[in-house]
Amino acid sequence: MSPAEADDDGPSGIHCRLDELLAARGMTLTRLSELVGVSVVNLSILKNDRARAIRYSTLSAICRALDCEVGDLLVRADGAD
Repeated sequence: MSPAEADDDGPSGIHCRLDELLAARGMTLTRLSELVGVSVVNLSILKNDRARAIRYSTLSAICRALDCEVGDLLVRADGAD
């Protein structure tokens, strides 16, 4: 069984810090949606750690809009160092 298959019924071990980054920048999810061209619903799914996948182009656009790096947005949540 591949690691992706093992995670089908559980958390991915990745936490999205979108909420924290938005708050730090005084930006709303709606405004980010406008800047990135992704629906508020899809950003909300990402924000709440329910996303199963993300396109590199979307990830790049979010990081560009928030002036951050991928590692600022997505972090390991499984407690590993």
